[in-house]
Amino acid sequence: MAEHREAIVKVGLFLNTQFQPGQDVAAHVPDLVAQTRAARDAGFKSLWFPHHYLTGPLQMLQIVPMMAYLAQHAQGMQIGPNILILPLLNPVHVAEESATLDVLTGGNYVLGVGLGYREGEFTAFNMSLKERAPRLEEGLALIRRLWTGEKVTHKGRFYEVNDHAIGLRPVRDGGPPIWIAGTAEAAIKRAARLGDAWLIVPSTTLDELTAQMRVYRAALGSRAPDCFPMVRECYVGANHRTALEECRGALQYKYDAYASWGLSGRQNPAFEELVRDRFIIGDAVFVKEEIARYREALGIDHFMMRCHWPGLEFEKALGSIRRLGEIFA
Repeated sequence: MAEHREAIVKVGLFLNTQFQPGQDVAAHVPDLVAQTRAARDAGFKSLWFPHHYLTGPLQMLQIVPMMAYLAQHAQGMQIGPNILILPLLNPVHVAEESATLDVLTGGNYVLGVGLGYREGEFTAFNMSLKERAPRLEEGLALIRRLWTGEKVTHKGRFYEVNDHAIGLRPVRDGGPPIWIAGTAEAAIKRAARLGDAWLIVPSTTLDELTAQMRVYRAALGSRAPDCFPMVRECYVGANHRTALEECRGALQYKYDAYASWGLSGRQNPAFEELVRDRFIIGDAVFVKEEIARYREALGIDHFMMRCHWPGLEFEKALGSIRRLGEIFA
């Protein structure tokens, strides 16, 4: 059994901002508003957004405009990217936008970052995948310095600032928390060293996570992270026997897209194998038991649940969100 702090277990909603080819994306924006409001009213504590470029033919709304657009409907909830592909972006740009989002959310912004993995994205930004880690580390250090609001002089391997300050300070002293995703051992240790929390991605099995959590806790030493957050694909159906079939097509489409993008470990396994010990799908009783199992094994205290995928009917996703909120009530 994992040792963990006694804490209130929180639930967050990981929004789906991706749509199948041919869908009228503009017509579905009100659905995102409705999901955000439903999560807020059901007691969800956070709202998360994915980030990618060049996803065609899969249609995808870009992350910063959507966070700003939906912030007004998520009063009191933490909001953040899950995850922002930081090496692709200039840290000055990220520091400025993050400060604005922190102000717009009343100090409830969380900067979730990761390395990224898609070669096509890095090629388009004229960057090497091999530079991901040093870019991320230098970028985080510069962002934190800029968030102080003081003038900064920095000349690093990738970025340079000469005696300038950003135009807006974040609400919180020191800036928003930074949560870092990662699956490789080096990335997990980096999250312990540089981040306020380690973000667990949705595609890692529970067995793999048990070993990774040991690495993370050992790397933390005496440091206490903000929380132990985890993303899971989650669908709470009204009937346990039919829950998986209701969302099978949409989930399969989503993970087929991941496979086509070259995400490691996505060699098109059988769907049942993909689901096992990765996704939380069933009726409310089963989902509650699975949440307790992850909590017991890993010490997770913030579950960020993605309840909607390209092609899943909106009403089914909304029902799942409401039933999930009842579990955490």
